[in-house]
Amino acid sequence: MTIEGGPLASPADRAAAGRAARLACPRSGHAGWQPAAERPDPVAILDAQAATRVPELVPIRNGRMLASPFAFFRGAAAVMAADLATTTDSGLRVQLCGDAHLGNFGGFRSPERALIFDINDFDETLPGPWEWDVKRLAASLAILGRDRGLPRAERRRLIMATVRQYRKAMAAFAGQRDLAVWYARLDVSLLLARWEAEFRSKTVRTQLLLRTTQSESRDHLGAFAKLTHMVDGQPRIVSRPPLLVPVEELLPDRVEWAEATFREGLRRYIESLPDERRHLLSRFQYAHFARKVVGVGSVGTRAWIALLIGRDLDDPLILQFKEAQPSVLARYVGVSRYAEHGRRVVEGQRLLQAATDTFLGWVRATSVDGVTGHFYVRQLWDGKINPDLTHMSPSMLRLYGEMCGWTLARAHARSGDRVAIAAYLGTSERFDAAIADFAETYAKQNARDHKAFAAAVKSGRIPAEAGI
Repeated sequence: MTIEGGPLASPADRAAAGRAARLACPRSGHAGWQPAAERPDPVAILDAQAATRVPELVPIRNGRMLASPFAFFRGAAAVMAADLATTTDSGLRVQLCGDAHLGNFGGFRSPERALIFDINDFDETLPGPWEWDVKRLAASLAILGRDRGLPRAERRRLIMATVRQYRKAMAAFAGQRDLAVWYARLDVSLLLARWEAEFRSKTVRTQLLLRTTQSESRDHLGAFAKLTHMVDGQPRIVSRPPLLVPVEELLPDRVEWAEATFREGLRRYIESLPDERRHLLSRFQYAHFARKVVGVGSVGTRAWIALLIGRDLDDPLILQFKEAQPSVLARYVGVSRYAEHGRRVVEGQRLLQAATDTFLGWVRATSVDGVTGHFYVRQLWDGKINPDLTHMSPSMLRLYGEMCGWTLARAHARSGDRVAIAAYLGTSERFDAAIADFAETYAKQNARDHKAFAAAVKSGRIPAEAGI
C-alpha cells in the first residue's frame, strides 16, 4: 500500500514505463492468433469443468452452449483463458473481469437507485494482463457479428469503435485525479450527454427506452411477483423444473434438514456484511429456498435463491447464492490472495464496479447436496437490464460496444496503472487495428471449437439437452 510504503512513481515515470513496455510487447504484436502446437482439446477442457458440477444440470449447460458459436463462446471462458496464456503480454496488470464478453455488461440500480451501466459478472476475476479482457470483449463482438451475418467490414468497424473507446477513455482517466476515477460511472441518464450524436438515431433512442423501461419491472418486487405464489397462506417459490426447483421437491425426504442447513449458511453469509447491512437483514425473516439454474457457463454450479419477508408480504427480498469455483485464469496468472472463492469474486467486484449490490457478500458452506463450497450472495434482480444482443440494430450495437469499452477502461483504471496503460496504447489506432485482427482470427477458431463441441454431442461423448 502506498500509505505504508511511500509515494508512487511520478506520472512522467509511469508513462515512460508504459511506452517502454512497447519494446517488449509491440502493439502490433497483439494482432492475429495461432493455436499452440499442443493446444488442449477444448471439449476436454469443458468436460473437466463438468466434474465439479451438479451432474443432472451439465446436459443443460451443454445444450445452451450448443445453440450457436456465440453461446458456446459465452460458456467457454476456460478455453479462451488457455489460449490467451499463449499470447503476447504487455506486463501491465489490472484486476481482470476474466470473462468480459458483451453479455456480461448491462444495467442495474445502484444503492442510491440510479440506473447505471457496468460489468455484471465476476466469477473469473483475478489480477492479470489488462489486454486479456480487451481481447475477450473484442472477440465476442466478432463472434456475435458472424452469428448475425454482419459483413466482415462492419464487424471490424464495430470492434475498432469499441477498442478506440477503451483507448480514449483510458487516456482521459490517466489525466484525472484518483478520486475522480474512483467516482466515475456510466449513469443511463448521462448517456445522452456522452453519446449525443449517436442518439440522433430514432432506432437507438427507442431501443434504449425499451431496455430502461424493462428495468422498472426487474426489481425485487418483480422477482417476487414472477417467482413466487401463495400456498396455504404462505409465500413459496414456484416450481419450474429443472430450472427452478423448491427444496421440498429437490429433497422431499429431508426438507427439515435441508432448510436448517440452508439457514445456517444464510446466517454465516450475514457475518460477511458490514454492521449496518446486518441490521437491515435482521428485519427480514427466512421463508423458502429453491435451486435455480442461471446463465450459460455457470449452469451446473450450485445456485440457490432464498425468499425473505420483511414488514409484510409487500416487503419481499430474494437473495441469490451462487457457487464460486476457482477462476479459469488461476492456472495462468496465479491463485487468488483470498482463500475463499466467494470472497475473491466479491472483492474483485467491489474493485471493478462503480457501485455494488447492497447485500453483496460471501460464505463458505455445505450445500444441501452435501458438497462444501464457496458462494457469493447478492440480490436476484435489482433493476437489471439484460442486453438484447440478438435484435440490436447495428447502430445500437456500435453504441453498446462503445459503452462496454468505456466501462472496461474505467474498471481497469480503478485497479491498475492507468497512466502506464494509456501511454502504452498511445494516440494512434495501431492497437485498435491489432485487436480487430485478433478478434476475427479468434472468431474463426471459436467456430471450429463449436463445431468440434457439436460433434462430441452427436457422438455421445458429452450429454446435451437443447432448448432448456
